[in-house]
Amino acid sequence: MDLPPYATLGQRIWHYAYYVICGLIFFFLIAPILVIIPLSFNAENFFTFTPKMLALDPEGYSLKHYQDFFTSNAWQHALWNSVKIAPAATCLAVSLGTLAAVGLSQEHVPFRRTIMAILISPMIVPLIISAAGMYFFYSRIGLQGTYVGVVLAHAALGIPFVIITVTATLVGFDTSLTRASASLGANPVTTFFKVQMPLILPGVVSGGLFAFITSFDEVVVVLFVGSANQQTLPWQMFTGLREQISPTILAVATILVVISIGLLTTVEILRRRSEKMRGLSPG
Repeated sequence: MDLPPYATLGQRIWHYAYYVICGLIFFFLIAPILVIIPLSFNAENFFTFTPKMLALDPEGYSLKHYQDFFTSNAWQHALWNSVKIAPAATCLAVSLGTLAAVGLSQEHVPFRRTIMAILISPMIVPLIISAAGMYFFYSRIGLQGTYVGVVLAHAALGIPFVIITVTATLVGFDTSLTRASASLGANPVTTFFKVQMPLILPGVVSGGLFAFITSFDEVVVVLFVGSANQQTLPWQMFTGLREQISPTILAVATILVVISIGLLTTVEILRRRSEKMRGLSPG
């Protein structure tokens, strides 16, 4: 945004200082990624830049760590667990979170603010506390160390993201559409899938993507409620850092970064589409 010609000296200083501060914060957040990505192509088994890498010598770069990831039984087992757990947890989080958001959007629901605070509490409570609580609870009901337990735990972590995104989408929803649908003889289920769902779908998909990322990248809860059979990619990375330092971890981290960027780009596209559908200008 350009400064007006009548801006004072103080306003001009703050204007440019604001951009400098934002730039420094962005660099602070992005710098680790800028270091990890080139290191994942290191031809040596080191976590540091070699002289050949600094000299941009092609011999200093290699894809062997990516090859190790795709050929190692341990890494592939962890990848397969993540691929099984994350989509299942996402589907469960999207289903329950969407229903909760639609229900809590109704003004006549009693204690809806309290219920909303309870449902989004997994986003606020430290993960170590949630993980410990889930461990003791699952141990009593026999879900500790099972795929079902891990899926339910990750779904609980993903539900708040779905509720928040869907609730934000419902803010601009015209409730007269549901009344018109009911007046034409449609039952609540038909109204939901034919009228509400097409309009809130961008918010539902966005929440689902956030839930998927949360499940795919989560390590603390799965360490508590899972077992060796449910070892996911983040768990395998944590084990690799603790027991054996392998640059394959950097290759996996780079792959996860690329996946996250793709998913977040999709979320931004859906956000803009949702705002256009509601007649808002994307900011």
